[in-house]
Amino acid sequence: MNALKGSRPARIFAGIALVSASALVISGCASTPASEKPTDGGKKPAADLTLKLGSLLPETGSLAFLGAPMEAGVQLAVDRVNEAKAGVTITLSTGDEGDTDTKAYETSITKLQSEGITAMIGAASSSVTKLILDGNVGAGILTVSPSNTSPDFSGLNPLYFRTAPSDLLQGETLGNQISEDGNKTLGIIYQNDGYGTGLAEAIEKTFGESGGKVVAKSSYNVGDGQFNAQVAEVAAAKPDAVAVVSYDQFATIAPLLKNAGVNTGKLYLVDGNLKDWKDQIPVDLTGSKGTRAGADLPKTFIDDLNKVWEAKGNKPIDAVTYSAEAYDAVTLIALAALEAQSVKGKDMAAKMRSVSGGVDKGTKCKTFAECAKLINDGKKIDYDGLSGEITFDENNDPKGAAIGVYEFETGNVLKRIS
Repeated sequence: MNALKGSRPARIFAGIALVSASALVISGCASTPASEKPTDGGKKPAADLTLKLGSLLPETGSLAFLGAPMEAGVQLAVDRVNEAKAGVTITLSTGDEGDTDTKAYETSITKLQSEGITAMIGAASSSVTKLILDGNVGAGILTVSPSNTSPDFSGLNPLYFRTAPSDLLQGETLGNQISEDGNKTLGIIYQNDGYGTGLAEAIEKTFGESGGKVVAKSSYNVGDGQFNAQVAEVAAAKPDAVAVVSYDQFATIAPLLKNAGVNTGKLYLVDGNLKDWKDQIPVDLTGSKGTRAGADLPKTFIDDLNKVWEAKGNKPIDAVTYSAEAYDAVTLIALAALEAQSVKGKDMAAKMRSVSGGVDKGTKCKTFAECAKLINDGKKIDYDGLSGEITFDENNDPKGAAIGVYEFETGNVLKRIS
């Protein structure tokens, strides 16, 4: 080597060798397969997704009083996804669901589908969802309901999920509560549709297994305005307590029960009619109880809901039923889009179980921003929301959902007791 030092041929040879070595390095990098390229610690490429989201929730009809909290939950979640600037931007289109009597959903769903939505929150009513789901599936739209509770919906379609638990769970909880309160006989007035019949049957089954007896059971049809016959039939059986499975028809049914001599402090309500009734009905409900899905919500969330809702010129929300489920539904869809790097309905649906912790053992996280950062860092997540752990099972139902029991205090105001 010393003999070559300083000689021109040696310098030329060394230069050639250096160029050749550099060429090998460059050639080696260029020939590395894309799948073997470094990924900067596993980070995903920055997404730039625009998700066209629709909501079909009741602004009118028998479920209208539940529409406001769900709509506010959707809007709050959309705002937080967009504020995070984590790779997904949501554009929201809304439509009035109405109910099976008014059929407002027919016009609304046509409008939403024509706008090219690829995911939808709703419908609120199980009966309405049954009517619109086939059209959504045909259009490739991921449908997530915050409040469908019919047992028939388990495993309904790969493009359908719900963040509310089955009525089998709510019915079991309420049936046990009625029995634990010392009641031996029960009357049931219920709505004759998928929601009402399923929940009434679950209450009756659990109450019976606890040693109680349903002595009267009377139904009415959606759209009915007269309930005298149903009330008379149940009151005649003189039950210890009465369960009312309805929507806002309860405002008419409760005074009729009082006039028929039924103790209105021994009524049992469900998610469809449970709220702070205050002076909206001329009946004292003190002591009556009810159930609805969802964890005990922090005051900060309720304050944020009202801030979003009132900013649009609306009155304060007087019920929060399924608001958290709606919020979580939006958040899960956005996280699924980010995980899939796609806003196509089928692609997002394929990732819904994963981001909820139902498939992979991911890192637990509680906000969109926190979860999105983990996804963008190449990690699997397990989103635990405001409505509970959610975790979708193989039927796209939430596992381990919380069911709260509430009691009416003076002034027809609710207090959660368990």
